[in-house]
Amino acid sequence: MVALDIQEQILDKLNTLIVVLNNDGSVDFVSKSARTFLGYEPDDLLGNSWWETTRFSKPEGIQVKKKLLEIFRNRNLGVQSFEHLLKTANGGKKWIHWNVSTFNEEQLIGIGYDITQNKINEKRLIEQNQKLTELHKDITDSIRYAKRIQETILQTPENMKGIFNDSFILFKPKDIVSGDYYWFYENDNYKYVAAIDCTGHGVPGAMMSMVANSIFKEVFINKKVQETDLILHALDYELSTTLHNNETDAFNDGMDISLVRVDKTTLDIQFSGALRSIMILDENGVSEVRGSRYPLGFYPDVNKKFERVNMKLQKGACVYLYSDGFADQFGGERCKKMNRVNFKELLKTAYEMPIDEQEAFLEYAFNNWKQDEEQTDDVMVIGIKL
Repeated sequence: MVALDIQEQILDKLNTLIVVLNNDGSVDFVSKSARTFLGYEPDDLLGNSWWETTRFSKPEGIQVKKKLLEIFRNRNLGVQSFEHLLKTANGGKKWIHWNVSTFNEEQLIGIGYDITQNKINEKRLIEQNQKLTELHKDITDSIRYAKRIQETILQTPENMKGIFNDSFILFKPKDIVSGDYYWFYENDNYKYVAAIDCTGHGVPGAMMSMVANSIFKEVFINKKVQETDLILHALDYELSTTLHNNETDAFNDGMDISLVRVDKTTLDIQFSGALRSIMILDENGVSEVRGSRYPLGFYPDVNKKFERVNMKLQKGACVYLYSDGFADQFGGERCKKMNRVNFKELLKTAYEMPIDEQEAFLEYAFNNWKQDEEQTDDVMVIGIKL
């Protein structure tokens, strides 16, 4: 008797429910832990009462009984596990995880563990994941709509070819929308092309590209500034005026720009850059022309100096403008940045190809370098052939 009491105390301490099932489906034993588990007296659950009392419906009890008798008939399968819901004495719910095995030739023994809290946590996690999935979808849908708006603002490659017949744009946003931005324009005397790398990427970068579009129109169309260095000064002023309305806010937004002007008559090139450079390739190889060390927008109180570089190029030379996303991409066998040197080598190879094939080649080279690595930044490369 003492031994049995000790066994029951151990079962209570282990928070374990024991049920012994006869081969006819009746219950022969229920441990005293049924009181704490379910609120029932063990004797009230013997026989067929176990199936009728602890189930929410009679068919459910019949179904579980059949499952257990099937386990008994296939006793050579060893321990079988399953979960199901039981009704407590006060009408509540308890999830029990059962490990069932053969007790003897005529009986099965089931050892049950209360997993109700686990099930509650699991349900809560599923609900939270569903909410996060819905939220993610809403945000993604909004960003995709923002992409449509950005695409209506961005000039198309067809627009560019209307100005620069031999040209291409490789444009690969890191996220759905991009902080890289390009601009083409022509007047009676000159053609212009600009590559703009706005602060950040994704939504913040895209918002900056909207600002860039506005100030470019103001400087090129309304103010009709024509010299590249003066254009950058005017853009810097417009950007600072637009963004720095609140004197108490830190001013940490801006953009890097490479700007090229082509004389329609002489094909002479004028270049100015704000923390961006251009690459020029001709029969003599590749040369990099660096811009000034100031960005647009940052440091509004600094007296910035943007230089202009005038060049005469051979017919057939190619000019490349780009953001830093291509050269900064991690990849290769050692997962390192591509870097400027390797980027130059790729441009040398591309230069030997027809201009309409260069975009596909550079995109292939980028993807081949990146492999399975995440794209580091927005990528933009613009090529024009004189």
